[in-house]
Amino acid sequence: MLNDFSALRQEIGRIRNHARVGRVVAIGQASLEIAGLTHQARIGDQVSIATKGGGVLGGEIVALSGGTARAMTYGPLDGAAMGDAATLLGAAEAHPSTDWTGRIVDAFGAPLDGRPLKPGPVAAPLRRDPPAAASRKGLGGRLATGLRVFDTMLPVARAQRIGIFAGSGVGKSTLLAGLARGIEADIVVLGLIGERGRELRDFTEHALGPEGMARAVVIAATSDQAPLIKRRAAWMAMATAEVFRDQGRHVLLMIDSLTRFAEAHREIALTAGEAPSLRAYPPSTANMIAALCERAGPGPRGKGDITAIFSVLVAGSDMDEPVADITRGVLDGHVVLDRGIAERGRFPAVDVRRSVSRSLPGVASEAENALLARARRTLTTYENAALMIQTGLYAAGSDRAIDEAIALWPGLDAFFAEAAPDGPPASFARLRKTLGA
Repeated sequence: MLNDFSALRQEIGRIRNHARVGRVVAIGQASLEIAGLTHQARIGDQVSIATKGGGVLGGEIVALSGGTARAMTYGPLDGAAMGDAATLLGAAEAHPSTDWTGRIVDAFGAPLDGRPLKPGPVAAPLRRDPPAAASRKGLGGRLATGLRVFDTMLPVARAQRIGIFAGSGVGKSTLLAGLARGIEADIVVLGLIGERGRELRDFTEHALGPEGMARAVVIAATSDQAPLIKRRAAWMAMATAEVFRDQGRHVLLMIDSLTRFAEAHREIALTAGEAPSLRAYPPSTANMIAALCERAGPGPRGKGDITAIFSVLVAGSDMDEPVADITRGVLDGHVVLDRGIAERGRFPAVDVRRSVSRSLPGVASEAENALLARARRTLTTYENAALMIQTGLYAAGSDRAIDEAIALWPGLDAFFAEAAPDGPPASFARLRKTLGA
């Protein structure tokens, strides 16, 4: 009963007893200008625009000038007219709670599964600074992931931040779902940014499944929604993870994808008047990505941690495109999914040679690191000689290292596709057996 009254008091406290109102004075293709709010509005504040036709448009302040505030809306500008009243609502906040577990919510914290959902008692800002660098803990121990390749070659440590770099159709969503089910964590927060609408239910019901959803909060913004909503969904996912982290929990945060977050920011920044630079991404893109990623990772002493996995879409496997290049420098490791590996039927299609986990060598023992080094040497030897082998130009016995790599490669390739229900120690034992060590 006390909790019920506490929640009610929180709801009453959020009721506004006054409002500042401006007027729409100009309407463009993607934004509108509001007069009368420039001395009160701040970048990022929300506005509500009452149209003369009786509709309401939600939006956000993206730029301020001497006499007007520029706002983008959460939906089409249809129905907007000169003189419409624009009410300033203030900064956006998130109100996550443990009741969100097993639920699908939108970028505003409203349920998408048709069932009622009450907000949590704590207001969390969508944008906040990461914990002070000097107060943060180091990376924790190696986590079981449910997949051999990640339990051994590409380990994930508690509070590590990694990126999964992939083109379309190479198994990215399936891999993310497998990691969401398999990685050790108290709770999973999954941000689906710009996903196709029909895939949301398929992902939650089939790829993630009841087992995955039982400990997950899914925050979704579909591909047809406005850039403001897509960007906000990523911030909502991060703010939700931070609330659980501050409760002392270990949170697994997954954002799919960081590329669509960056694309949404690009549209907003260009509309706000920022000049485009490389491939039309404005200069603020790098800082926006870094600011989001830095909020994940080890928490302050006495708090929990956020282990984070960010997916990055790489068109044509171009690892040097702007978002991929920026992200590689920010995260603690990158996993590359290769189309050629997927086309020959090996999933997850991880290109181990091009992938790196910066938790190594720290999370593995000396003997384990030696085994991993041998596995990488074997891969490198085989793949460097692959063209000769496949065309029949290599004669057996010409090179002892290549002969050994040819013998070991099929087993090693199969090892990378195996599930690991028994944890890292058993995965290393299996790798040792595969290499005949």
